Order: sequence, then structure tokens, then C-alpha cells
Amino acid sequence: MNRLRIVVSGLVGLYPLGGVAWDYLQYMIGLARLGHDVYYHEDTWRWPYQPVDVTFSADGTYSAAFIAGFLADWAPELAERWHYVHLAAEHHGMSATAFRRVARTADVFLNISGGSAVPEELPAGAARVFVDTDPGVNQIMLRQRLAWADDSGPWAITSHDRFFTYGENLGGAQCRVPVDDFPWRTTRMPVVTALWRDLPPVPRGAPWSTVTTWNAFGHRIVLDGVEYRSKDAEFERLIDLPRRVPVPVRVALGGLGAPGDRLRAYGWQVVDAPAMTISARSYRDFIGGSRGELTPVKEVYTALRTGWFSTRSACYLAAGRPVVVQQTGLPAALPVGEGILVFTCPEEAAEAVCRVEGDYDRHATAARRVAEDYFGASGVLRRLLSDLDA
Repeated sequence: MNRLRIVVSGLVGLYPLGGVAWDYLQYMIGLARLGHDVYYHEDTWRWPYQPVDVTFSADGTYSAAFIAGFLADWAPELAERWHYVHLAAEHHGMSATAFRRVARTADVFLNISGGSAVPEELPAGAARVFVDTDPGVNQIMLRQRLAWADDSGPWAITSHDRFFTYGENLGGAQCRVPVDDFPWRTTRMPVVTALWRDLPPVPRGAPWSTVTTWNAFGHRIVLDGVEYRSKDAEFERLIDLPRRVPVPVRVALGGLGAPGDRLRAYGWQVVDAPAMTISARSYRDFIGGSRGELTPVKEVYTALRTGWFSTRSACYLAAGRPVVVQQTGLPAALPVGEGILVFTCPEEAAEAVCRVEGDYDRHATAARRVAEDYFGASGVLRRLLSDLDA
């Protein structure tokens, strides 16, 4: 494949937290390691979250420093290749002039989560790629919005010409997500597995864990008269999991109204999510200190059978930590049974944890193998770029 100039966009400045940084900046690192000319750009026109004060802020300096710090720590060769626009007024990292020069000659604009405005300087032939990381939610919102509003301007999905989704079951017979508005192709989270290999083995007795934001939706998600909720709905169904398994279970919990005391009463070890994920390293260490991941998913993912797989779970796998995750209709191509185990009810979740603990080394080895073979950045990103012209 020819060397391409690629602009990757995400939400790292908007939500400067460890997990968010890994979600988006592994695209940048992975593409650079394939030999492409890669830049990170973010322009959301929104007040960024400030995790130290747990509020949104009109000041963009924390977000800019966070992006710079991540690249300095994990990809110093890319330390000069980022551009964060704060509220359309401040330019951090690259200057506005320097970024415009890059954008004018870009081959691909990769808008992960679709949160940034499409740069107006892109040449006519550049691929403008929308990557849906929230399947079901986005398709329902787009259908409702497009029914009554003019979808125009630089943030509009119609400003893009290629459409990818983490919902690997979209268009399948079991999936009930509306897909006829856009020609969706499937992709998945790319993980730079080399950045996760040096985590030491975790001892027996370490907790299984997950990270959650309680009721992340700020609006109702309704399809055909049925409302679909976030992760809180599925957590309620599984709230007594710690009482069903012979291992400690930990949750890094965030979000308004999150019932920390109630979860503790059921046996969950509850820690503060913003504090635990405040940096890329603390997030990585949280995963590294876990025996594996045990987690429900957003109700919308499982109820609509989207085939979504968590970006965080992919990082657990890369760290050699098995994952026991709620079934979303995962594609048959994704191996389930070693390294990845799925459940549909509390009893199945508990049984899966016991199976892993009964042969932990085998499942931990399988987890790394699955991460490399199915989520490794090289393979995932080669396929995505190849599919741009399919």
C-alpha cells in the first residue's frame, strides 16, 4: 500500500482520560507504524471535561497538555504531529497554519466517533471517513434527527463519504439496528499490542474488574416505541455477581447518581473512575492489576444484537487478561471460548469466570493471541484502509 497522509480525529481533548486516549490515539500510533504520514486533529467546539475538578471547563490547557503528555510517553516520534482546536479560537500543538498545510494534502480524514468538524481545507479527493463507535445509539439518533432537521455543515454525517461501524452485526438477520440510511461497513478497535506486552503476570486473588459510567446517555434512545438504556440497566440485572463468584470483583465507577454504596453492599469493590483513569498509565495499570474483565454492556448494544465489542475489552486482551463479557451478537469470526467468554445471564457469567480460573494460564495466553490476531492495529488498519475503496 502506498504511503498515505492521514488525519485522525477523536475526542481525547474533550475527555482527557486514560481510556479515551487509548481508544483514539492507538489509531494514530498504529497507522504511523504501518509507515503512513499521520497527524492527530481535534475540533469539537465544546467545553472539555476537566477530571481533576470533575467538571467541564472553558480552559483548554489541561486537554492540550494531556494530549502532549500521552504522545511524549507512548509515541515520542509523533510528539509534534497533533493539533487541538479549543472552542474555535485557540490552537494547541501545531499552529493553525501548519495544520492547514497538512490538511490541504491529506489523503484520508478518519473521524473516529464523528465528533470533530471536517476540515474545510481537505482536497476534493480525500476520503472523509465517519467511524461509528456507538452502534445502535448513533443509527437511532441519526434516523430521528434526519427525519426533521437539515443535516448540514462540517459536523454532519453527510459531510463524510465513507461509513464504518464497530457494530459487526449491523445488517445481519438478528440485528435490529436501522441501517438503510448509510452504507455501513464493519471495523473494530485497533490495539497496538506492543504497548501492552510488558505488564507483569497478575497473581491469583487479584480482582476481576471493569470501568463504567452510570447512565451515560443524556437523552432518550427510542426505536419503534421502545426505549433502550445504557449500562446501568444491565448492571442492575447483574448486580449480585460478586456473590456468585469465588473471586473479588472491582468496578471503577463514574457518572451522576452512580449507586456506589449499593454496589458495595452487593460485594463490588468500588473505586472512583475519574481518579483511576486520570492518565493513560493509571488506566493501563488498572487493567494490568486485574485478573480479567467481567462486565455487562449498554442495554442498547445487547438488546439490538449489534455485535459490538468493547475497546476497553480489547485492551484487556492485549494485556493478557481474559474477558468475560455480555453477549451482543458477536460475529462468528471472533473466537469465543478461550480468552473471550460471553454470557447472557448472571449464572452464565459466574460459570465463565470459574472456567477461566480453572485454567487461567491457558485463557491468559489465548487472550493475547486473540488481541494480536483479531484486534492488532496492523491487521485492523490495513483492512480499514483497503475497504475505503471497496
